[in-house]
Amino acid sequence: MKKTHQIAYLIILCCCTISAKAQDRLSLDSVLARVSTNPSLQAYAAKISAEDAYATGAKSLAAPTISAGQYQTPYQLNPNMGSFMIQAEQMFTNPAKLKAKENYMKGMSKVTAEDKNYLRNQLIAQAKQYYYERVVLEKKLALLQQTQNLLEYMLKDANIRLTYGKEKLPNIYKAKADLYELDNTREQLNNEISQKDIMLNTLMNRDKATTFMVDTNYVVKGYETVITDTATLVNSRSDIKGISRNIELQQLNAQIEYSKRKPDFGIQAAHMLSYGGYPNQYVLMASITIPIVPWASKEYKANLKGIQYEVEELQQRKLDIVNQAAGQLAGLSTNIGSKKRQLKNYQQNIIPALQNGYKTALLAYDQNTGDLPSVLDGIKDLQTARMDYLNNLQELLTLQVTYEKENESN
Repeated sequence: MKKTHQIAYLIILCCCTISAKAQDRLSLDSVLARVSTNPSLQAYAAKISAEDAYATGAKSLAAPTISAGQYQTPYQLNPNMGSFMIQAEQMFTNPAKLKAKENYMKGMSKVTAEDKNYLRNQLIAQAKQYYYERVVLEKKLALLQQTQNLLEYMLKDANIRLTYGKEKLPNIYKAKADLYELDNTREQLNNEISQKDIMLNTLMNRDKATTFMVDTNYVVKGYETVITDTATLVNSRSDIKGISRNIELQQLNAQIEYSKRKPDFGIQAAHMLSYGGYPNQYVLMASITIPIVPWASKEYKANLKGIQYEVEELQQRKLDIVNQAAGQLAGLSTNIGSKKRQLKNYQQNIIPALQNGYKTALLAYDQNTGDLPSVLDGIKDLQTARMDYLNNLQELLTLQVTYEKENESN
């Protein structure tokens, strides 16, 4: 009997499989690649195209003005007085103003591009989180199947013993209760898997009812040994780069305000057809604005001062984000190291000790010196420890995803 139990135990642990419908298997890279089709990212792409399109018209001049009508013609009809005049006017905006406006409008799409990258980083982090949760749930289902096979085997053996009067009926019911309890756990896990599928399909912009398999392999990275480099943060994080682009945009806005000191030019031409045989006349005049007069320069001077304060505010916000991000990454590194040590303790100490406890209870049961409840408790304790290990693994993967999101190392 002892040998039979040991063989069955090894078969259950090593050869346990879960039947599943034929489904597509999506790797994490495939999921992340499909996140680019998310409507929110496509909306940003359209906005960037719109801003670039607007920038192409930044150097446009004001439309010319053409007028025609009577000129110096008296109210009393006199064919010998007055004239008919045709007139055209055109204002020419200073080229420096047009160039400054064009540069500013081109800079707007750069800010939007960083906003898009920031959102993309958030969506990728969500996809990673859901995917890893899905992976751990699959592993929990596999562990549940192992436990179910062990309980089914023990229940079968106990029923045989009951036939020969070597087992008690209450112990049989306890084994059945433990077995039925797994059904509730499995139902909960399957529901959570369905929820993760819906969330991932939403991020991938696919039919929410589409089912798929995941690759249960994962990579645990050594972020606990990484030293946070603020220079790397400035160059990698899109929200920080977005602030830098906003600072550049404000500087371009300052150039627009500064260009208002420069004059604009205009030209006016008119031709008059005189009545009564008088000679025809014409008008040809040039005009120039004088924006440096005090009552005209007050506005752009105030705007330049305000832009300086806005740039200072953006710079301080940038420093604050860098400081906060460095602190968060340092804390995450510490948590990752701690979580790895806990997982190692589960692997090397807790789970092996419970396995030995289960084997000891099973051996005593085979030798008729132990009872079934002790074996069932050993199975349950072993399953609980393995579930705790997977919960801690999920926490580690969550920390890893958070670290990559904060460092934007996707």
